[in-house]
Order: sequence, then C-alpha cells, then structure tokens
Amino acid sequence: MSMVSCVTLFIVEQVIDFPYGLKTLCKIGLFLMIPVLYIRFVIKQPVRTFLNLRSFTWVRLKSGFFLGLLSIGIIYITYILLNDFINERSIIYDLENRLGINAKEFIFIGIYITLGNSFLEEFYFRGFIFLRIYQMKHKLLAYVYSALLFSLYHIAIFATWFNVWIMCIAVFGLFIVGLLFNWLNTRAKNFFNSWILHICADVAVVTIGFYLYYIY
Repeated sequence: MSMVSCVTLFIVEQVIDFPYGLKTLCKIGLFLMIPVLYIRFVIKQPVRTFLNLRSFTWVRLKSGFFLGLLSIGIIYITYILLNDFINERSIIYDLENRLGINAKEFIFIGIYITLGNSFLEEFYFRGFIFLRIYQMKHKLLAYVYSALLFSLYHIAIFATWFNVWIMCIAVFGLFIVGLLFNWLNTRAKNFFNSWILHICADVAVVTIGFYLYYIY
C-alpha cells in the first residue's frame, strides 16, 4: 500500500496537471486519511494507541530540537557550497508554471510546508510505516524501507530542479536523513522528535525559497 501511495503521488506531482491545492488534498488522503482508516478498521486500534501518543513528554523532545537547529545550519551551508550546480531559475519556473505558485502565495505555501506537510510526511513515513514495522521486530527492514521510500518519494517534488548528479546526492542525503529520523523516534517511541527536526529543516528550505523568489 505504501509503495502504491508514493507512486500515485509521483503521477499527481509530475504527470497530471493538477493545481497545488488539489495535489495537497491528494497527499492528505494518501498520507493521512487512508492510514487512519487502516489503523481503525484493519488493525482495529485507536490511532493514539497505534502511534503511542500517550508516551509524549516534552523532555523526550530535546534531541529533536537540538538536531533541528543543527540541520538549519547544515542546509544553509550545503546550499552555499552547491549553489553553482543548482539551476535556481528552473526551480522558480517549476513552482510558478507546474504548481502555479507565485511569490505572494509562497508565503502561505511556506507555512503549510513547514507545519502541515511536515506533519503528513512524519505521520506517514515514521508513525505509520517505520514504527509499525519496527514494533513487529523487523528492525532493519523498518529502518531501510522507511528511509528509502522517504527519499525516493521526494523525486516527485524536485524531479525537474537538479541535474542527475545533484539528484543522486539529494536522494542519498534524504535516505541518511530518513535513517536519522527513524532513530530519533525509537528513543521517544512516537514521531514527534522527527517532526520537530523536519519543521526546522523545512524552515531553512522555505527561507531559501523566499530568497530565490526575491532575486528572480
């Protein structure tokens, strides 16, 4: 089911000419609504129990906050170092023409990406896929499958942004990030640590997006 969801999103993102709002609704359906229905009616557990939300404590989120702040600096440094290899105009062109997002709309899209989209991805890849497989004692499979699917899924988002070498670096980097996110969640036994880290990383990416809109 998870593979089908990601392939479907790739088709929605890169093949079918849907507006950004409709693509977002598709993602909500595939990454949130269907998993919730699966948890309730197939696994037959309350969502809070399945996701171990009762174990939430602020103390357990220290790692997420620390690594989140660190990730902001890493993303900025990486952007500066690889700037000459990135076709920034093609990114803005893709956002404006394929997704129909202009500079004013990007403010609201940026807020959604930082808070909403990051939640959808963490709920799906870490809360629904990783922790479920991990709790079934298939720990290596949980780590590799969740991180690999997370990294390959992002090709649907930036397929036209980079050349093949930067694309490979990005996918490999996201795979490593996925492994880190998974590890964080084994400590707290829910997906909130990785969500905090994801929010911080998206803050850095979105601010770079604002910068690109400003200069182009």
